[in-house]
Amino acid sequence: MSKITGKTETIENVEFPTFDPSKAAEQVRAVADQSVEQSKEVFSKLSSDAETAQKAFESTFEMAKTTSNEMLLKTIAALQANAEAGFTHLEALVAVKTPSEFFELQTAFLRKQIEKSAEQAKGVQALMLRASEDVSKPIKDAFEKALKVRKAA
Repeated sequence: MSKITGKTETIENVEFPTFDPSKAAEQVRAVADQSVEQSKEVFSKLSSDAETAQKAFESTFEMAKTTSNEMLLKTIAALQANAEAGFTHLEALVAVKTPSEFFELQTAFLRKQIEKSAEQAKGVQALMLRASEDVSKPIKDAFEKALKVRKAA
């Protein structure tokens, strides 16, 4: 077995900085003030973002209400037109004198109703497409604005 001899040194004239409580209190106060300022800034940004989101949702709900009213009116108009066409057709059927006239009248009515239904469906489809764009626009705009702000920061 061999012994490893280690070298030890003693430090005799080393000065350690003295602890000054007044400076420590000032540093703690400075850190606390900085934390308060940062908290205020974060709260202000959150408050602003929440207000923007609230306005976007209000706008979206208002647009949805307007669009649903429009859709309801369009649906009622289509139902009314179809009912009137049905009653007019029924009056015409009452006046029919021959079976061939009946089938001719019925075929023409069905063809006209199919065309009208296709036209109404296209109108509803166009309204729904516009409605989905209009309803989502305020939220989309708010989201894009928030992304631009975050990218700039």
